[in-house]
Amino acid sequence: MSRPGSKVRVPSLEEMMAGTDAAEDDQTLYHERQKKIFEYEQFINERLKVDLELTMQDRDKIYAELGQYLELRNHILLIKEQKLESLNTMVNLSSEFYVQANVEDTSKIFVHIGLGFHPELTLDEALKFIETKEKIMNERADKLTAAANQIKL
Repeated sequence: MSRPGSKVRVPSLEEMMAGTDAAEDDQTLYHERQKKIFEYEQFINERLKVDLELTMQDRDKIYAELGQYLELRNHILLIKEQKLESLNTMVNLSSEFYVQANVEDTSKIFVHIGLGFHPELTLDEALKFIETKEKIMNERADKLTAAANQIKL
């Protein structure tokens, strides 16, 4: 409020235009930031989330295979502890379809070593292979976990 007798300063045309330019600059800056935010969100959703999901799936496959090897190790140790020479068991053919199997000689087994190869190994050879395979698979899983953590950062 102005007092009687005081002079009211009227801004010049340049000053009024400068205010308009500042408002336009603010709007431009706002739109540029929104565009950058959209680009970052798009990068996160289309690239990083996909990479993270694929990395986690690869790691989960390794853990699933590792679980099968550890289960085999436990079965071998059980056979050795109980000194089983023959064994009656159920074998999963696929889709939870089981058949009875009679293993007459438990001193050797066929072990999947990769690429479709299944060599016949003694129980001790199989345990040694499983130990080596476990180390390799844990290293791979650790690398994938590190990669996943890097993606999250």
